[in-house]
Parts: sequence; C-alpha cells; structure tokens
Amino acid sequence: MLDESGFRVGQSAEMAADLTTPPQGDVVIFAPYQFDEDQYRLYLEHPLHEDAEWMLVSNGVPNPWLDKMMSQGVAYHFRTPIDDKHFKEVIGDFYVEIREEKATHAEAPLTSNLDQFGLLLGSSAAMRRLYRLIRRVSQTDANVLLIGESGSGKELAARTIHQQSPRANKPFIAINCAALTAELVESELFGHKKGAFTGAIADHVGFFEQGGDGTLFLDEITEMPLALQSKLLRVLETGEFTRLGSDKVMRTQVRVVAATNRIPSEAIDEGYLREDLYFRLAHFPIQLPPLRKRGSDVIELAKHFLAYRNQATETSKAFTEEALDAIGKFDWPGNVRELKHSVERAHILAIDDITLAELPSLTERQKIDPNLIRPGVSLKEAEKALILATLEACEQNKTLAAEQLGISVKTLYNKLERYEAEESGSVQGAAEQDEE
Repeated sequence: MLDESGFRVGQSAEMAADLTTPPQGDVVIFAPYQFDEDQYRLYLEHPLHEDAEWMLVSNGVPNPWLDKMMSQGVAYHFRTPIDDKHFKEVIGDFYVEIREEKATHAEAPLTSNLDQFGLLLGSSAAMRRLYRLIRRVSQTDANVLLIGESGSGKELAARTIHQQSPRANKPFIAINCAALTAELVESELFGHKKGAFTGAIADHVGFFEQGGDGTLFLDEITEMPLALQSKLLRVLETGEFTRLGSDKVMRTQVRVVAATNRIPSEAIDEGYLREDLYFRLAHFPIQLPPLRKRGSDVIELAKHFLAYRNQATETSKAFTEEALDAIGKFDWPGNVRELKHSVERAHILAIDDITLAELPSLTERQKIDPNLIRPGVSLKEAEKALILATLEACEQNKTLAAEQLGISVKTLYNKLERYEAEESGSVQGAAEQDEE
C-alpha cells in the first residue's frame, strides 16, 4: 500500500533505535504494540518530531497518551481495522503537498535563500511542516491555539492564518491579554455602555464587535484572569455576549486564534488556564518550533535581517565567518526576535565587517553588571539591567520574571515595550547618521 503512494519506504522495528542516528523522512507512521508514557517520550524526543508529519495507528481503545500526542500536532490517528481507501488518500495528499513544496524550493532564485509563507520566513523542515499546518487550518473556521516560546513568531503565524483564509479582507484584531488590567479586560473584549462603571463616559465597542467577521488574536491567553476565561468560554460555545451594563445579547462570527508561551498541560495544572477553555480553543493546536531547532534558518535569517538593514542605510556590511559560526551555534533563548535585535545592534556598531565584538550576547550571557548598580547610576538604567537579567535567568518567561521582580505582568510588558521603542529610536537615529 505504501509503495504505491510515491514515497520511498523505510522501516524501524524499534523507534528508539533511530535516536542515535538521526533519520531523514517526511512522514512517520507510528504503530507500537501499545501507547504508554515511554512511547510518548520517544515521540517527543525523536529527531523527526517537529520535521515530519506523524500518523498514529492504534486498536481504538481510549488512551490518554494518544490524546497527548494528538495535542502535540500529530496529523492523523487511524484505528484498526484501517480503511485502505482513506489511508491511501491521506498518504497521497501528503505526497502531493511535500513534492510541490520541494519543487518550488528547488526553483527559487539564487538571490533568495529563505522560503516565505505569508509573514513567516524559513526553509527548514520544521518551518515547512508549519506552513502545511497553517495552509490546512486557514481554510476552515476552527479555533486555533498557537504554542511557542516568546519570540518564535506566534503573532506572525496568526496573521498568516488570517491572510490565507477567506476572512483575509476582514479585520484582524490582536490583543495581548497580559498587557490588559484585570479591571478593564472584560470591557475591552466585550465593550460597555455609558455609565456601566466609574469612568465609562461613553459607549465602548469591544474587540469582539470590532472583529466582525474577521479574526481575533488573543496572545498570552494564559495570563487572562480565570473568571474572565469562563466568560470567554461561553462566547466560544454560543457565539453570544453582552456589553457591560447592557442586557442586549449580541452575536459574533469572529474567528478566535489564541497563543501561549506556556505548555498547556502545565498551565492547566498550575491554574493559569481552564481545561474546558483549552479544549474549546485547541480545535487545531499548532506548535511553533524554537529557533534553535530550525537548523540553517538561524544563519539565513541573520543574513536576511542584515540585508534589510544594508538596504535601508545603503551600506554593505557583512558577517565574518567567525561571527556566522557563533550565530549558528548560539541557542537564542529569545528566538527570532532576539536574533533580529542582535543583528540590528551589530549593524549599528560595525564599521565594515560584523565580528564577535559587535555580538557580545553570543560570547557571554547577560549578567547584572555590578558597575551598573552603584551610586551615580540612574535608577532607570539599574532597573533596566535588572529586568533584562531576570528575563534571561527565567529563559524569557515573562510571568515568572514578573513574579521574581515583584511587579505585574502588565507592568513588565509596558517596560519591555518602552525599551524596544527606545532601541528602535536608536536604530533609526544611527541609520540617519549613516546616511549623512
């Protein structure tokens, strides 16, 4: 049956054997004797976990480990006895999709080394798999949950889903749930009537109304208060909501795409996410790969960002081989966002070639410099150093960092946005100086 699909078929009696020698493959059919925790761990640790499409075959008995695999982005689950016709159709669809992707990449002009799908950039197997998932779900009205580390491109993925969907000409509304105060988040989502609360001096149209027939992107969904998560669940189930201070029931057709940088199962166990809301949101969960697992994309993205800075400033700066090697080996805890900022800073600092001297974060981790926290240093500079160092220690987990700093997540977001705006201003100022 498989030989007829067009794929070249390989077989492994023990999936664990493949862990020592990373295999090559586009589709993995996993049919162990039984699905248990050991099989789940093997799946997570397998070299093709994020690069290939996975298909599971089971005896049909309900199994929580199977459910966990499906929540991690497994494409299909077949139950025995297998419908041969359906199985061939699914395999055939995979073959056509993957063959077309490879043909398109082979014909790409030499001046571009990165594939682009919507707003996403990358040519690695992990990214091409992501493109396939987005292409499938974008044509449906299913709710989507994007799961990925900070800086991995969740909002870009959400915007790409919207752009590739029949709703592309409708509004796209993006909300960072962590940046809204608990007092105002309900009003922002559902709107309010004049006089609904102190300070409500006029009617306010909420995000669900603003979204209309478009897409509503709820970033950092696990930072939304649990009480409001229950109200959001009701809207997702019924399509109905009311403005604060009003009894009029309103309907919404907006599509919801949510995102989190937490592991959903852990967020549920720790009380950050309602389990029933998770199942309602995760009709189609998509895991975004961290930059460190995207192979050659790291270096190609660095070159891409540098090319844009060169074009904007009419310069021709280049990385040294040593710098490129260090960029490729660095683990980039802040993912694509951190890489982009590092390249932009290095472009400002470099006179001609970009060396390791212009990329200090690659050779030593950011630490709180004792010289920055001493008499004579402004409170603003010391605070920034402490916040960035705490984020580094927390591996960019903003909720944990906020807890350690003793501030709200919203306050932390506001400060980081201000730092980013200040850096952007510095980049622009330096670019203007270069042009002069």
